[in-house]
Amino acid sequence: MDVDAATQTMIDNVLAKTGKPLEEWFSVLDAAGLEKHGQAMALLKSEHGMSHGFANLVVRLHSDRDAGPVTQDDLVDAQYAGAKAGLRPILDRILDEVRGFGDDVEVAPKKTSVSLRRSKQFAVVEAASAKRVQVGLNLRGAEPTERLRLAGGMCTHRVDVTSVDEFDAELVGWLRAAYDSA
Repeated sequence: MDVDAATQTMIDNVLAKTGKPLEEWFSVLDAAGLEKHGQAMALLKSEHGMSHGFANLVVRLHSDRDAGPVTQDDLVDAQYAGAKAGLRPILDRILDEVRGFGDDVEVAPKKTSVSLRRSKQFAVVEAASAKRVQVGLNLRGAEPTERLRLAGGMCTHRVDVTSVDEFDAELVGWLRAAYDSA
């Protein structure tokens, strides 16, 4: 199981905070036979007095256990399946380019996006619809253009890409600038 540090801390504290080790909580959920995440959380919270955060963690880990391990390739494949399959060459081209920036580039797929990090996230790539990939960039202070638009959230700017042909020197330059500032 590949988890971040905060999740690992919660896992390490399950026994101390809930009174039972994780495997015993899994047995409780197995015995309950509930299929929906919300139902399992409600059971842990109402009948066992578990906090919302720990109930969510236990139910999520229980579901992950039943589903088997999910690899980074699985996450990316799921993002670019079905109607979005035609967008995969855009992601592949972006990854080929940014991996050439340095050995410190980390490609970190999530459920709905692929985070690009150095010492911190400098870009995020998301198949936003069946017709476009959205590239979020951390470019504090960069003036927006018609193509490089301001964004909210974890990225300051975004660029929409609808074909590999739109992956050009201008976009590479913005990616490089975001990488250099990370």
